[in-house]
Amino acid sequence: MVVKVEVYNDGEQWCARGIGADLFTCARSLDELMAEVKDAAACHFHEQLQMGQTLNLLVLNETEIHDAAPVAADRR
Repeated sequence: MVVKVEVYNDGEQWCARGIGADLFTCARSLDELMAEVKDAAACHFHEQLQMGQTLNLLVLNETEIHDAAPVAADRR
């Protein structure tokens, strides 16, 4: 079973919300958030996991890109 999770920063903390699954959690760091997401998904899909199903998380992460430094001539 694949569970899609959207991960984003709301300006204060990292948040994750399930897409098509009733999951939502927040944490101070991305590493903490991933641990929270795994725990929330395991709790939400406890029965399926008990029946031997495998749970895969597909994490969609919003990333903000700012102006990049120019590429050095020798790296082209």
